[in-house]
Amino acid sequence: MIAALLRTWFWRAAFRLAGGIEVEGRLPNGPCVIVANHGSHADTAALLAALPARRRPVVAAAADYWFASRLRAVVCRTAVSGFPVRRARGGFDDLAEATALLARGRAVIVFPEGTRSRDGEVRPFRSGAARLASLAGVPLVPVGLCGTREVLPVHGRLRRARVRVRIGDPVTDIDTAQQAVRQLSLH
Repeated sequence: MIAALLRTWFWRAAFRLAGGIEVEGRLPNGPCVIVANHGSHADTAALLAALPARRRPVVAAAADYWFASRLRAVVCRTAVSGFPVRRARGGFDDLAEATALLARGRAVIVFPEGTRSRDGEVRPFRSGAARLASLAGVPLVPVGLCGTREVLPVHGRLRRARVRVRIGDPVTDIDTAQQAVRQLSLH
């Protein structure tokens, strides 16, 4: 719990310096799987700044990028409580291991596009997050992120911009989640 609290404070302070963060909506009580649009490395930090530390959020992170070296793996685990998920074969098996975390009341963050969008458009969602929520018997919660691409563009430098995190109502399937994320992520 202390690590989650430190992460939340750190990322909230970082976003205050980077232009501010605004949060709309609330997570349902109990564990849940959170799905969000992905256009920047700042997305994870924005979610961690926005979510209550008591939810002890963990993040599904691309194994081929964030766990490709020992240093990146340490940074990912420490800074965002990331765990590795393969983007190709075996990815759902990696994700399914998070059922144990959900059983302990935690929130699991998944970016179901599988990679950052280069143009800001929400790409088709993969089904793993919805399958995980169903397997664990927890809600699937869509979240729209606005402004993170301005703070940290793909292959760009850090800039000041206000970020908005919009938490939607729980849904039951990945197609509805994708539609909700598209609406929530509109400026």
